[in-house]
Amino acid sequence: MDEQNPLTRTTKSLAEKSRDGVGRLVHLYHPRTWKEKGLIWTIGLALATYAVVVLVLGVLWSREPDFFDVRQVALEKAGNDESKLVPGFITTATVINTAETLLYKPGGYLSNDIMPPGVYLDNMPNWEFGVLLELRDATQALRNDFSRSQTQSVEDKDLAIAQPQFNYDSDSWILPSTESEYKKGIKALYSYLGRLADEKAHDGQFFTRADNLREFLSVVDKRLGSLAQRLGASVGQVRFNIDLAGDPNAQQSTPTPGQQLIQTPWLQIDDNFYEARGYTWALLHTLKAIEVDFRGVLQDKNAEVSLRQIIRELESANDPMWSPMVLNGTGFGPLANHSLVMASYISRANAAVGDLRELLQQG
Repeated sequence: MDEQNPLTRTTKSLAEKSRDGVGRLVHLYHPRTWKEKGLIWTIGLALATYAVVVLVLGVLWSREPDFFDVRQVALEKAGNDESKLVPGFITTATVINTAETLLYKPGGYLSNDIMPPGVYLDNMPNWEFGVLLELRDATQALRNDFSRSQTQSVEDKDLAIAQPQFNYDSDSWILPSTESEYKKGIKALYSYLGRLADEKAHDGQFFTRADNLREFLSVVDKRLGSLAQRLGASVGQVRFNIDLAGDPNAQQSTPTPGQQLIQTPWLQIDDNFYEARGYTWALLHTLKAIEVDFRGVLQDKNAEVSLRQIIRELESANDPMWSPMVLNGTGFGPLANHSLVMASYISRANAAVGDLRELLQQG
């Protein structure tokens, strides 16, 4: 056959294309190809399902826990025995329930997760850290103030174990994990709680005195003040340096400018917001318990209403969030600034705490 003949070349080209087309059809409908396509579809479907499950769990696990009734929780831990609700029982039971909520809420403790969805969640770990800060302050107060009658008294053996446990690294996932250390702290608190209600265990004590409560509130005062300042810096402000105000002989280690621009980095705005939500959520429950255990002291100082107003402000700071994200509008701009709203509630609570401390100091 003449290879140079145009008709021959055309015929050969058509034959090759037909052969290639038949080959592709055979490959397309070959059983082995079906299996490969089925495997690909199966893997794709599995990945899509996994992504949806992770997304849904992320949304569910990001929901903040509801408020709880401190007296009801204490009564349950007392086996529904009213006689066990001795002074300090409700406060201690509330601290325990706060710690258990931190560990056993939907999704568990997320701050040390290394797998989805926990690893990519941001708001809930910051909420957890806020709760943890208050939990550390409360156990510190139990160990150093509420359970001791004076500075020379011996500290409680269980609280000496519980308080350091909650100061363990908050994001350790193994050897040992954060959860395992916090569970040891909860176990020690339960032991202390049991001795509080045991008339034969004279070494388990809780003293409801005005000076003890003032010591705890002094720590709360500083925490709330710090949170309010950090939240207020969301829009940025040039502030005067008042670090040495009120003391002409005061000194500081290194000099600082007379005026300084204070502004929270954009990526930390929601971190500060949810940390404040967590701290105020835990604090309002502790103060509700204190309202019951310290009722006699508060009535004597005519300070019950002051404490209730603090609790009211903290409840407002934990109103439901209807926005899908923390907005950071300017102070008087067209968009809301959730950080400034939170700072307003916390600042009012902070001022009320200062007033309550003064009431407790009066004779």
